[in-house]
Amino acid sequence: MAMDEIIISRAIIERYHEKLMRNLETDVAIVGGGPSGLVAGYFLAKAGKKVVLFERKLSIGGGMWGGGMLFNEIVVQAEAVRILETFGIRCEKYDDYHYTADAIEAVTTMTGEAIRAGLTIFNCISVEDVMMRDEKVEGLVINWSPVEMTGLHVDPLTVRSRFVIDTTGHDTEVVQVVENKMEGRLNTPTGKRLGEKSMWAEKAEADTLSNTKEIFPGLYVAGMAANATAGGPRMGPIFGGMLLSGEKVAAALIDRL
Repeated sequence: MAMDEIIISRAIIERYHEKLMRNLETDVAIVGGGPSGLVAGYFLAKAGKKVVLFERKLSIGGGMWGGGMLFNEIVVQAEAVRILETFGIRCEKYDDYHYTADAIEAVTTMTGEAIRAGLTIFNCISVEDVMMRDEKVEGLVINWSPVEMTGLHVDPLTVRSRFVIDTTGHDTEVVQVVENKMEGRLNTPTGKRLGEKSMWAEKAEADTLSNTKEIFPGLYVAGMAANATAGGPRMGPIFGGMLLSGEKVAAALIDRL
């Protein structure tokens, strides 16, 4: 059979349509394709849960791609090395507590392993709202990122999910939506986002884990989004807390599901 441009187009459209239809209803929807989102998706999928991840950018991996100031090496603390090893990511001991890994290998390996475990990823999709039922988040309102970027008036679509995880990092995109529409109801001391504080790597890594939790009924936060919501500091290019946070939120949801 000769190569045919229309068959190529038809194959892409049909396969994407099938993938989207399969994920209109899921157990868990993750917003943000950084390290915590990928780790959470991996462990949830490995546990047999139906999980989908939406990333607004073309690429997956969040800030991990650039390491520190575009030096594409990352640092993880000793406690998190086991997660790199779970994915088969090579790391090198720097001293008794710090380990380094190639940022590109880390992102690509985590992404591939998460997909093979059963995670479905949609890139170039933004979340503009949540679906709320009886004051519980039960889904997401999604649109193409280029629609958002160009300001076009195009109505979105909706996906249903039993739980949502905000792993959008500093921006806390889903939490912001809920905060704006359910004022004073977040699971924080003030009921609102407290915002991230300045750099303090050691405290930030610990806070990332303690702040990983259900922040509103049906909505969890993990990774830097957890700190930015609960008022923790930023940590810079050390990623162990992100990895451990993704593992923690997955374990919490596996128990609930």
